[in-house]
Amino acid sequence: MAQSNDDVAENAALRRAVAVVAAANLVYFCIEFTVARHIGSVSLFADSVDFFEDAAVNVLIAVAMGWSERLRARAGMAMALILLLPATAFIWTAWQKFHTFAPPEPWLLSATGLGALAVNLGCAFLLARFRHHKGSLTKAAFLSARNDAIANVAIMLAGAVTLVWHSAWPDLVVGFGIAWMNLDAAKEIWETARKERQSAEV
Repeated sequence: MAQSNDDVAENAALRRAVAVVAAANLVYFCIEFTVARHIGSVSLFADSVDFFEDAAVNVLIAVAMGWSERLRARAGMAMALILLLPATAFIWTAWQKFHTFAPPEPWLLSATGLGALAVNLGCAFLLARFRHHKGSLTKAAFLSARNDAIANVAIMLAGAVTLVWHSAWPDLVVGFGIAWMNLDAAKEIWETARKERQSAEV
């Protein structure tokens, strides 16, 4: 069935939005990953992997927009699995952190979290109008940007707490929170994609 002019215009707008979001996420992944390695932050490392995952999600959205509902549902399930990557990365880095238990540099931790917050709020704003478009794929992108903004506030708070309490625990606790949010988002996206697949098979 041919698309209406409104659908074509909305798809073009969505493609532009996800291209901008993908580029922003890829750039800040490089920044946050570098800082995380420099100061030994578990929460920043988990969040940087999340930025890379968000870039991949948005690239896939741009590619999958012309696919059938069934293929988009399968792609949504794949995105749910990709959302598990930051949680897996956190488990590994947290295990290493328990061996040293050195707190990260609080000012750099908070400043990097602030930069990440600005990027994610901008991405969430761009994607908000499309969060119900094309089902699970676009929902995945919006949920990722929204969850990341919440995580960034927590990272900034962890930096502030570390200034007062010189401990690795604030960074670790925030890292656990980021991992949990990604697991919850993955579950929600998987359920949406499963419903789409069932609808396509009817």
